[in-house]
This record gives sequence, C-alpha cells and structure tokens, in this order.
Amino acid sequence: MAKYDKADIERRMQGAVDSLKSDLQGLRTGRANTSLLDPVVCEVYGAMMPLNQVATVSAPEPRMLSVQVWDKSNLTAVEKGIAHANLGLNPMIDGQTIRLPIPDLTEERRKELAKLAGKYAENAKIAIRNVRRDGMEALKEDEKKKDISEDDRKRGEDEVQKLTDRYVGLADEAAAAKEKEILSQ
Repeated sequence: MAKYDKADIERRMQGAVDSLKSDLQGLRTGRANTSLLDPVVCEVYGAMMPLNQVATVSAPEPRMLSVQVWDKSNLTAVEKGIAHANLGLNPMIDGQTIRLPIPDLTEERRKELAKLAGKYAENAKIAIRNVRRDGMEALKEDEKKKDISEDDRKRGEDEVQKLTDRYVGLADEAAAAKEKEILSQ
C-alpha cells in the first residue's frame, strides 16, 4: 500500500494557510471587527465556552464592538473573559451589554502587529514545509518498498514542491495584505 497521498498533502497545506488567515483576522487593525473576539473564552455554567456561544457580538460603529450577553448572570464572566484575552480592550458594562471601544493604534503598536503578522506567516510556512517533508519521505518509502518507480518518485517530488511553492506564496500574500492594512491606518 502506497503511503504518498497528494490530496492529503494539499489538504494539510491548505489547513496551514486557513489557520494563518484565522490568526491574522484576530490582529487588531484599529477598526471594529467582530472576529477580534473569536479567541475569547468565558467560564460559564462551570465550563470554558467560546464567547460566541454565550453572547452576540456586533460592530454598531466603526470603532466600537458590542457584546450582548444572553444570560444576565454571565455578564461578569464574559467581562472577565474579554479582559483575560489580553486584546488591549477595556470592557464597559451597560445593562446587559458590554461595550468595547476600539482605541487608536500607536505607531509602535502598529509595527508590533505587523511583526506579529510576519511571525504568524513564518509559522504557517514552517507547517507547510513540514508537510512537504512528510510527502517527500512518503515518496522515498514507497520507492524503497517498490510500490512506485524512481521516475514516479521524482514526478511526485516535483508535485509536492509545486504545492509547497503555491501554499507558501498564499501565506506570504495573506501576511503582506494584513501588514499593509495594519500600517496604512
């Protein structure tokens, strides 16, 4: 049974790019974006739950997020969850709603965020290269077991390298777009 599976390698590389895009969405750019609160978890009903399972998040204004908590008894737990997420936001309770004004980004903070976007991209590229290595090893193993010929192995290695180049390019594009968005505020 051959170990090399092109579809699996492509799926794993796409997963690394998708994960990068998700990480980049969480970076604050100075504009209200509901995905900014995606990493927030709150301790409610004795369990850690994502914010979107206990409240509705909206952006009523360009520089304001609003968190409408469904159960008033969870208000302080949600406020604590937001505070512990270290997003640089200052939650203000207003009835059953938590308002989060989005502060202006300083030049220094913008540069930090741009660097962080680059770091996220580098981690994604490392993940992609690890998938590439797995694919290359699987091809060599298949050739050693006589499941494929040397020519098939070389063709497979070319395929894996092309996939790697494509997904590394996608990761670079996503990071460059986010850095531009952060620095152009």
